Amino acid sequence: MTSFNPFSLPILFLSILSFLSLTSHAADPVHLRTVCGNSTFSSNSLYQTNIKSLLSSISSNTTQNLEFYNATIGQNTSNPVYGLFNCRGDVTSQVCRDCVVAAVKEITSECSEERVAITWYDECILRYSNRSFFSQVDEKPMFRLYNTQNVTDQAKFNQLLNSSMIELANKTTSDVPTGAKNFGTSQVNISAFQTLYNLVQCTPDLSSANCSRCLLDALKLLPWCCSGKQGGRVVFPSCSFRYELYPFYRMVATAPTPSPGVQSSPPPSPSSVSGPKDKSKLSTSKIVAIVAPISASVVLFIVGCCFLIRRGKKYNAVDGENAANDITTVESLQFDFVTIESATNTFSEDNKLGEGGFGQVYKGTLPNGQEIAVKRLSKSSGQGAEQFKNEVVVVAQLQHRNLVRLLGFCLQGEEKILVYEFVPNKSLDYILYDPKKQGLLDWSRCYKIIGGIARGIQYLHEDSRLRIIHRDLKASNVLLDADMNPKISDFGMARIFGVDQTQGNTSRIVGTYGYMSPEYAMHGEFSVKSDVYSFGVLVLEIITGKKNSNFYESEVAEDLLSYVWIHWRDGRPLELLDPALGDSFSRDEVMRCIHIGLLCVQEDPADRPTMATIVLTLTSGSVSLQAPQQPAFFPKTDTNNPIKGLESSDQSTSKSMPWSVNEASITELDPR
Repeated sequence: MTSFNPFSLPILFLSILSFLSLTSHAADPVHLRTVCGNSTFSSNSLYQTNIKSLLSSISSNTTQNLEFYNATIGQNTSNPVYGLFNCRGDVTSQVCRDCVVAAVKEITSECSEERVAITWYDECILRYSNRSFFSQVDEKPMFRLYNTQNVTDQAKFNQLLNSSMIELANKTTSDVPTGAKNFGTSQVNISAFQTLYNLVQCTPDLSSANCSRCLLDALKLLPWCCSGKQGGRVVFPSCSFRYELYPFYRMVATAPTPSPGVQSSPPPSPSSVSGPKDKSKLSTSKIVAIVAPISASVVLFIVGCCFLIRRGKKYNAVDGENAANDITTVESLQFDFVTIESATNTFSEDNKLGEGGFGQVYKGTLPNGQEIAVKRLSKSSGQGAEQFKNEVVVVAQLQHRNLVRLLGFCLQGEEKILVYEFVPNKSLDYILYDPKKQGLLDWSRCYKIIGGIARGIQYLHEDSRLRIIHRDLKASNVLLDADMNPKISDFGMARIFGVDQTQGNTSRIVGTYGYMSPEYAMHGEFSVKSDVYSFGVLVLEIITGKKNSNFYESEVAEDLLSYVWIHWRDGRPLELLDPALGDSFSRDEVMRCIHIGLLCVQEDPADRPTMATIVLTLTSGSVSLQAPQQPAFFPKTDTNNPIKGLESSDQSTSKSMPWSVNEASITELDPR
């Protein structure tokens, strides 16, 4: 047994710090929402060719360290395409490039046949259209996000937020040179111990007047968006604002800065901004900035030493035991790369089943004739060896008729491959949202699918050897076998809990917008109730035939949850049923599913039922359910006038950016 050497701790500690510093910037871009337009084009058309050329031009221009780029392809043809990307004003060039690459991939996948598309990430925006929108203010489609936690003194906080946001918007849009970022941030002291962080941004093609107008209209929605909340944002295609009680942006100079190609005055030299007293002593902030990291490092070093010394004698025995268990778990499942390559005909395009967030999926046939689905993870997928191993270990231990079965894996060089049972009817979204295939689903099959998904999640939460939270339950992760039985797939984001553990927290949010619970999206807090929320969204999508993330219902509701709630509240729930399901349905079953769906998407996780209760409710008509309330993300103010009653506390400021009531609808989305 190798002895533990405490003198190796400094080297180990420095190595860890070095590794963290090298990897801390590599977080994936955070996807917020994608909206595709209703108007479609035919495959292999000139418009499709122009879109491909535009996205290729956008991708190539990210290498020029540009933060903003717009282009027109096919301007002299009958099918021109106008597009742009814009990165958040504080992100680095590398983060900007990574975000645009992710956005191109997202918009290509989700809006492959639409003439109009837009995708938002926390770090950038990418959009294209068949109409010229450059230098114009576009406020649709729009969405909002907010922190579910309330501030203590809401009236005082709202007043400070209103005035500071108005001031920041005015400062950002006043006397801004052409080609500037149209970006600004501010920090406002709430108390001696708490700071409000604000951010506003417009696309740089907008003039100062148009940027001011866009921000004005966005800020009018503050009461509807996030009154009294600890954080929130409203996002338009042309502009957005956000605020939090923590620094969510890089602390860099926030004055308007020209984009590449626009000259700017050099910053003043240190001598011109420092007085004589500054030369004789350091400021308190500088002392804190120097001392704090050193102190933190020392504390971490001491704690690390103590921890490793206590574990030193057990290190080899414990880790050796865990390693042996891992090998026992996966060794017998390993496939040779040559076998996989042969089964898929060298990953032939003819065998390709689809492409997901982590890579491509191929159909294959083993030498014994067994059909398989081969998931080949892309090298840029962001899924490292640990996440890959997590998926293998998790799925290999699961045995349930409503979970996809893992047959094996292949790990050779940079190749990471998962081998699943082949499921012939593809994924639920492939049928649910395709008008040509919706006829394959009648109500009895839909009810069977809902029940099967519920039983599969219940098994993960309560009946498997480990408590498992999926964290990415959605229609595309539900596969359908030959008998249309649902099988839940894609456990790359799953989190294993101890038997008695019920919730956790993460700083890296993974999942799909539209299915993520508010406490997870805002705080990284996940639990079995996070999966319950995703299940509720999925149930409502199955019933209505409408996709939550790309929802469009003019003059009625902003999103699917609001749409369903309005019909339930007004006593018209059966009108929600997708006409493609036909007239042969059980009224009790439909009502039961809508009721369950609304309970699952309640804002407070405690108000959501467990999967055991859901399964029991679906199989027994005698279970009593509590009445649902407004779902999460539903506007908390008057739905007929969501911005009523907002006034500025600064009369002089309100002349330039008044808090007047906007008569235009704010719940209307142009694309679906």
